[in-house]
Amino acid sequence: MHLQCLQKPMQRPKQPKLPSPHYSADSQGDSQEIFGYKTQGWRRVLCIAGYILSCGALLLLFYWKPEWDVWANCIRCSLEEAEIVLLRTTDEFQRYTWKKVTWIDLSTLALPVGSNADGPLVADKDSVINRAVMKPQLKVRCIQVQKIRYVWDYSVKMFKKVGSLEDSNTCHSIHHKFGAGLTKEEQKIRQLVCGPNAIEVEIRPIWKLLFKEILNPFYVFQAFTLTLWLSQGYIEYSVAIIILSIISVVLTVYDLRQQSTKLHNLVEEHNKVQVTVCTKSEGCKELESCYLVPGDMLLLDGKKLALPCDALLIDGSCIVNEGMLTGESIPVTKTPLPYVESPMPWKTHSMEDYRRHVLFCGTEVIQTKPTGRGPARAIVLQTGFNTAKGDLVRSILYPKPVNFKLYRDAFKFILGLSAIGMFGLIYTVCVFVSHKKPVTDVVTMALLLFTVAVPPAIPAALTTGTVYAQRRLKKKKIFCISPQRINICGQINLVCFDKTGTLTEDGLDLWGIIPSEGSSFQKIQKYPSSTPLPWGPLCGAMASCHSLVALDKKIQGDPLDLKMFEGTHWEIDDSSTAQDGVGALNRCIVRPGPKARNVPVEGILILHQFPFSSGLQRMSVVSQKIGEEHYDLYMKGAPEIVSSFCKQETVPADFLKELKTYTSQGFRVIALAHKVLNLGKDVDVRNLEREEAESGLAFLGLLVMENRLKEETKLVLQELAAAHIRSVMVTGDNLQTAVTVARNAGMIHVGSKVILIEANEPEGSAPASIAWRLAEDSKANTAAAPEVCANSEEKITLEGETCNYHFAMNGNSYQIIIKHFYNLLPKILVNATVFARMSPGQKSSLIEELQKLNYYVGMCGDGANDCGALKMAHAGISLSEQEASVASPFTSQIPNIQCVPELIREGRAALVASFAVVKYLTLYGLIQFVGTALLFWQLQIFGNYQYLIQDVIITLLVCLTMSLTEAYPKLAPYRPPGQLISPPLLLSIILNVCFTIIMQTCGFLLVKQQPWYVELASQRHCSPGNQTVSPSSQGGNSTSSSAQSTVLSYEDTTLWPLSSINCIIVAFIFSKGKPFRKPIYTNYVFSALLALQLAICLFLFFADMDAVYSGMQFLCTPVIWRVYVLLMLLVTFCISFFIEDVILQNKQLWLLIKACSGYQSKSQYRKWQGVVQKDPDWPPINTKEFVEKGTDEIYINPTYEHCDDED
Repeated sequence: MHLQCLQKPMQRPKQPKLPSPHYSADSQGDSQEIFGYKTQGWRRVLCIAGYILSCGALLLLFYWKPEWDVWANCIRCSLEEAEIVLLRTTDEFQRYTWKKVTWIDLSTLALPVGSNADGPLVADKDSVINRAVMKPQLKVRCIQVQKIRYVWDYSVKMFKKVGSLEDSNTCHSIHHKFGAGLTKEEQKIRQLVCGPNAIEVEIRPIWKLLFKEILNPFYVFQAFTLTLWLSQGYIEYSVAIIILSIISVVLTVYDLRQQSTKLHNLVEEHNKVQVTVCTKSEGCKELESCYLVPGDMLLLDGKKLALPCDALLIDGSCIVNEGMLTGESIPVTKTPLPYVESPMPWKTHSMEDYRRHVLFCGTEVIQTKPTGRGPARAIVLQTGFNTAKGDLVRSILYPKPVNFKLYRDAFKFILGLSAIGMFGLIYTVCVFVSHKKPVTDVVTMALLLFTVAVPPAIPAALTTGTVYAQRRLKKKKIFCISPQRINICGQINLVCFDKTGTLTEDGLDLWGIIPSEGSSFQKIQKYPSSTPLPWGPLCGAMASCHSLVALDKKIQGDPLDLKMFEGTHWEIDDSSTAQDGVGALNRCIVRPGPKARNVPVEGILILHQFPFSSGLQRMSVVSQKIGEEHYDLYMKGAPEIVSSFCKQETVPADFLKELKTYTSQGFRVIALAHKVLNLGKDVDVRNLEREEAESGLAFLGLLVMENRLKEETKLVLQELAAAHIRSVMVTGDNLQTAVTVARNAGMIHVGSKVILIEANEPEGSAPASIAWRLAEDSKANTAAAPEVCANSEEKITLEGETCNYHFAMNGNSYQIIIKHFYNLLPKILVNATVFARMSPGQKSSLIEELQKLNYYVGMCGDGANDCGALKMAHAGISLSEQEASVASPFTSQIPNIQCVPELIREGRAALVASFAVVKYLTLYGLIQFVGTALLFWQLQIFGNYQYLIQDVIITLLVCLTMSLTEAYPKLAPYRPPGQLISPPLLLSIILNVCFTIIMQTCGFLLVKQQPWYVELASQRHCSPGNQTVSPSSQGGNSTSSSAQSTVLSYEDTTLWPLSSINCIIVAFIFSKGKPFRKPIYTNYVFSALLALQLAICLFLFFADMDAVYSGMQFLCTPVIWRVYVLLMLLVTFCISFFIEDVILQNKQLWLLIKACSGYQSKSQYRKWQGVVQKDPDWPPINTKEFVEKGTDEIYINPTYEHCDDED
């Protein structure tokens, strides 16, 4: 069957456009394969019979494996006939879910006027709703996947998403189809098909969370084990494990419930907002936002409004606060969608700046500017979980599963131990059957030996290290909502950092102004300055060329604009924006303040704004001095862009040199330009063509802004580099600033070259191209910087490997590389350090691509626009307490990057502790398994109290305290092993098991050779001389109970101390200190407990007290034998310690073995680093490459070189 994709795939290399750059909080782009099934009666009956006969075990199996449930109950069919669909993700996890196909009945609704049952139901003929209705029954088939509704499209035979307007609409069709609103009948149809406009996150009931937790396979096995032990009267240990498990489950359920409540409260307030909606038949009326549908027309009447949907502005303009999406509470101006005849879809027509027309859900409308036709109007674009905020919430509800080998290896470990347990089960059956024991005894003992080999505490033990690490992190003001990720932090070898607010301070400061007159630069005016800026075009540009607004008597807007405006000592006239909201934008007046210097004008009226966009890298305003007739156009933006719009005679000859002087020192430089517009009287400046207005300008000068690094940044990056952890900058800021900050911070070290990558989409007959150029050699690019910051460590990303170049690119180039040059991406990523102008979707995509190279990626950011990336990374660390802290696994209340090494330290300590506990529990299980198997040989078993001391007094306390050892303060230059199934760890377990088998077998056989040995003895107490025992005849123990006869023996008395003290020995040996944890003696509780446990074991063994021997079911042995037993233990300790510490933990030895054996790392990034090192033509410099049409091959144009290569 041809598989249909439910969601837009993000598979490479043939990738569609990345998600909306600014507001897609998570890519949510994993494709899913979909299969059709329908239930079959006799299969269903058989399954129900199976549920009953298996006492629910089959039902539990189907709960764990939903695909088996579908395969057992249903038969395959086409999607068109399907009653149930089975979905499978196309990622490495191949997860299955099933959904029931439901029907929506539209026959009860009144049809829109003029339509009939055979014609289209909604006016928009392109709408998927028209193609999804089954005629003449008027029914729609649908499924709901991850909160998104999909309807069956009969024309293309696949499920299509509903809840948004079709992207194929042109600017004209949106105005034409929806400009007057929908009819009441069409609203009803859309409401029924699309569902309510609400982002509903239910607070999950405690019973659901509880059931989900306890139905975990680990807990089910644990329940089986505990039931068996309780049936054997082994009550004390069972009760202890039950109490611990209950505490663990309760804490987990409590955490999940808290997260669920927090998320519910976060989204609930936006579900019931009162909005004004216009319909064709009824005019305008107030409505609750949950009834909105795509295509509705909203009236924005000037009141503050938290937008309950994504809407497309078609008339008027707005100022909105997009802090929820971008993390920065900067007012953004939105302009209406142009009413133009164009065959292109509206997004394509507006290109990457289509977002300037969209009001996003969750953002706040602060002010609206109506037109002469009435209040501002917007068309509902997307509703519910299809919106920007819905996408963010979905990324939190359905995060990508964490692929970490520790948990998979733990499962394999348990399977391995289960195999050993099965061997023990077969052995027990053979021994007990050969002695003709009752079937109940055979089954019970066989299952008992099976469960001894598989310690039920392994799942709980894996979490103890993370629980303690979480507590230590909390003390350091780092909070965690996903504790299982703490272990993964121990493997991080690459960290992506946002720039603004993370590496640098939040704001920019005005450092200086360099005026330009007569095509030459004048003397710089430094800030702060006691001398105000003199009046002139430069002062006019700084006072008026911005998007600032006065809200509640406070000037708000972009920090750069704010600092520039403050430098003029001018003021925004409050009265101009406080009239009635109507003139808020078109009558913004700025006036000179009391500190301004001899200004001959009363003020400047800002009439029209050509807004800033990242694609154009400039903004302009049309203004008029009060009392004058002519108009002025002021422009500000990236220096290279602004200078290209100026008359060349006004641009200083040393423009590029001057620019490089400041950018190389890490300053952000902005250029200003001016032009007088001769428009005549009564002209509507809003109808000006931007291209025509922005031409032939006069260059005014440069603004130099300073963006300071946080004082901790440099030290932290040096610490990470010394630990061979790569640092990468992923920012929304421009490329030149990002490269300079990377140099100053030490990400790009002394002696390294920066290679700028610039990729271009195909244009006309020209194919897609990618150009490489040295930043230092490119006059057109000012990102070059002298080596101002030493960090010799950062270049060592891996042992023995150096990198003397770094790639830098912007988000647009990254997107084109993914689309057209995907085969180059791995080679670029292994040496790419700076990614600028990255949208949230691109940030998430970058992290995913780095993960494909087998990097363990950390992400540190401070804004909600980083949410998707924070969730996608192995460890996302938010420096914000806003929405990002809900989406991010980790949140730091200390707003600098010091939290990153702290988290990695704790992660490494927790990972090593988890390995130690798993190793210990494995050894403990196998030590007990060997002792029990030896005793089973003669139909005997350890006593209840003997097991209790091993299980509770020793093992349980060891598991609870072993992980208390704190992290080592210095990050080691290598990571701890990330796999349980690795040669050093397996060798450690195998060798220690061998020592155990040898020691216990020797003890078992040697005790039989002693002159005082008898097979069955009844006399526990020692003779007065304490040198001999009183043997009794083999059949003399007629009064002893059968229970005692299965315990009392010299073998048991010998094997118990050998196994118990051996457990203490391996606990000590596996509690490794440096380099990832502090030494064992710093863990006072654990050290004291080991000493106490050893003392208790020795006391019980050497006590010579009848009450002790009676309680423990021991027989008295000569002191010399007990000394021999201790000597065996001492020899085992010395050998184990030597093997573990000197050989298995010797990193240099393993590196030597790897080198001699020709071992090749399986990590993709290591392979690509090897490929890059061996490639003599890499990296390409000053070349341009093209994609050959119809192929993914690339050819290089060797003649392409910059004309200024010699400079």
